[in-house]
Amino acid sequence: MTNKKRIDEPTGTETVGHEWDGIEELDTPMPRWWLWTLYATIVWAIGYVILYPAWPMVHSATEGVLGWSSRGQLEQQMAARQMELEPIRQALVSTDMRSLENNPDLMQQAIEGGRSAFKVHCVQCHGFGAAGSKGYPNLNDDDWLWGGDLETIEYTLTHGIRNPDHDQTRFSQMPAFGRDGILQSKEIQDLVSYVRVLSGREKESAASTRGATLFEANCAVCHGADGTGDRTQGAPNLTDAISLYGLDRASLTDTITNARFGVMPRWGQRLDPATIRMLAAYVHSLGGGEKLPAAETTAEVKTESGDDEQS
Repeated sequence: MTNKKRIDEPTGTETVGHEWDGIEELDTPMPRWWLWTLYATIVWAIGYVILYPAWPMVHSATEGVLGWSSRGQLEQQMAARQMELEPIRQALVSTDMRSLENNPDLMQQAIEGGRSAFKVHCVQCHGFGAAGSKGYPNLNDDDWLWGGDLETIEYTLTHGIRNPDHDQTRFSQMPAFGRDGILQSKEIQDLVSYVRVLSGREKESAASTRGATLFEANCAVCHGADGTGDRTQGAPNLTDAISLYGLDRASLTDTITNARFGVMPRWGQRLDPATIRMLAAYVHSLGGGEKLPAAETTAEVKTESGDDEQS
């Protein structure tokens, strides 16, 4: 190995000055275009650091002389969009929910706005298609605990389900018949048999007959003598095939033994009234929305109705 530079005759290029087993390396200069590109990127980088946020600090970053940020740009765009939507939002808030369906254009705009809000706030529990899962209601069917008209859906969204810090929340509580020692294990199994007969899952038997007597004594006060439920108490209809926690024997045994206590947030403290009305319109449009009973007054709706799925 040597360290003597020389000119390579075939190429006319100087070598770097060392050799290994007869192999030499040429000191070929970089192309001019490449060098100028490198210099241009250096100049651009210096300008960027001066103009835009660049250097991270302990709690923030250098702001740059232009004061631009991606977050600020997003806020401006969102503010502009909100200004565009403001007339719709104002119209929605000022419209009586009982008459919203009489304004097809506003109703459709509310549904589309609710569709977007649902993807942000509700899919975590109810799923992207609002089909729910075990313990989380399916909002596509027509089975409701509290009622499925626009006004009651809005009320439930606003005040939530079983929020202990809020006296206007929807609230119902099923006893834990097994855990609290109200019924024995065999009695719970008889009651399970009767509930499955009500929903068409089993044929009548000696166990279901005993369960019918237990149902009348312990359950009819909330679920009704025929098991069809009571919306004023949020008691589910037990005669259909829809159940929030399942109608198999294991699930029913767990429900009767330990009870259920699902909680839905009260969105009134998180979302503005227009967004809540949009969500109500969207949920109402999914397939199970109901008309408000003609004889029901606004006061009755606010104290006795709401939106929640069958459990």
